[in-house]
Amino acid sequence: MERAYNPPRKYEEYAYVLDFNARGKSTTVRGREGIIITAIGEDRLTLLEILGVPNSTFEIGEKIFIGKEGRTNVLSVLGKMDYRKISSSAQTELPGVVEKIVNENEKKFVDYLNNAQPLTPRIHALELIPGIGKTYMKAILEEREKKKFDNFEDIQERIGFKEPVKQITKRILEEIAGEARMNLFVKR
Repeated sequence: MERAYNPPRKYEEYAYVLDFNARGKSTTVRGREGIIITAIGEDRLTLLEILGVPNSTFEIGEKIFIGKEGRTNVLSVLGKMDYRKISSSAQTELPGVVEKIVNENEKKFVDYLNNAQPLTPRIHALELIPGIGKTYMKAILEEREKKKFDNFEDIQERIGFKEPVKQITKRILEEIAGEARMNLFVKR
């Protein structure tokens, strides 16, 4: 008898620190206090509230390990956060940190551009990225038929699409802020 394949649930392995409070109170878990960190997950790009190990120090923009096994400076991931509930300094840091994530995960985002499909008969996923209208979309589709893009520079050179990192970052920020009708990158 065949068993249905259930892929393992995806948990974030890494997150980037947006803000932390050495004497904070959790907004997601009642009664939890200590080093409260606001971070963004590297893979799913969700905002997280994390409890740090007492007396550890964190830097804004620092990549921290939050996976199940072998955490060093993280006690627990307390929960997901809403963009409207994170501190204004976390909101200020977000664009720079997201851009860093896009740069450090270039292959993932280039693969997305290489493989994006139409969402409806009238809207292609590529068009939801700022700066990509019908013209760039057609150029991307034609070029990737000939040869998949290797990196951001390749995209820029072959179709003239300026600053793909900035445009993808802009899209991710819209999704995080809840301004997008559908998400391409941020997991709900």
